[in-house]
Amino acid sequence: MTDGILDDKLQHMRDFLRGLKSVAVAFSAGVDSTLVLKVAIDTLGAENVLAVTGRSDSLARAEFELACKLADALGAEHVILDTNEFDNANYTTNPENRCYFCKTTLYEHVARFIADRNIKAIVNGTNADDLGDYRPGLKAAEEFKVRSPAAEAGLTKAEVRLLSERFGLPNSDKPASPCLSSRVPYGEAVTPEKLQMIEAGEAFVRDEFGIRQCRVRHHNVLARIEVSPEFIATLAESKNAALLDEHFRTLGFQYVSLDLRGFRSGSMNEVIAFGRRQAMRHDVALKENVVAAPVE
Repeated sequence: MTDGILDDKLQHMRDFLRGLKSVAVAFSAGVDSTLVLKVAIDTLGAENVLAVTGRSDSLARAEFELACKLADALGAEHVILDTNEFDNANYTTNPENRCYFCKTTLYEHVARFIADRNIKAIVNGTNADDLGDYRPGLKAAEEFKVRSPAAEAGLTKAEVRLLSERFGLPNSDKPASPCLSSRVPYGEAVTPEKLQMIEAGEAFVRDEFGIRQCRVRHHNVLARIEVSPEFIATLAESKNAALLDEHFRTLGFQYVSLDLRGFRSGSMNEVIAFGRRQAMRHDVALKENVVAAPVE
């Protein structure tokens, strides 16, 4: 990636934002939405930009506090909207497209808020890499005509980080931190109590062991901890394993496990592909009149 190509994409992003004239940025404190907010303010002026954060049980407290801190540092007007996705059974029953209902709720709240403001469009932090992933929230964005300046400019995640570093944004190297509900397996109910257990478990791993990127997957009585492979041996040491076991039991888990495959973003989506592979093999077996072999 040359500076010239990156500069061209940044200019494209600025031109795109100028065409919108004024925007409400769906602001999560992630590196993507922070860059969008920064460029929007620089391009349109702070008076034509709102940073909007949806507050609910699915947003970790540390992420909410960071959003407030960053919005203030960037000089943005920060609007906090209490969303109500937990009132929607389509969300709490946790189907594969749960994110669609979450984003629909968020965009509904933002659209209502800006109706009486001189704000022309809602924008988010979606980047070009996101377009190839399984993201039901993109459908909600499309339905509410939410625009994606970074993706429109062709900026990848790596390029977003490069620009964030260039602008001196403090979260340029911040690991991705999707909503807490993403740690609950599809089909298992999402509840505030489960999310509190997840949030507390991840905070403990970060604070006690200095591991920035961690996921605690909630499998009812079992906590499955994902960290980068280089940290697995550290957590598996007898002293540290005992410390994890003791603390996670106080949170309400009966069993604690380390995922030996390590951290991987969106690992809960693996069950979708796994289930589809099972179904495909079962269909083939029926057609061939044979018994399907177990899926490995």
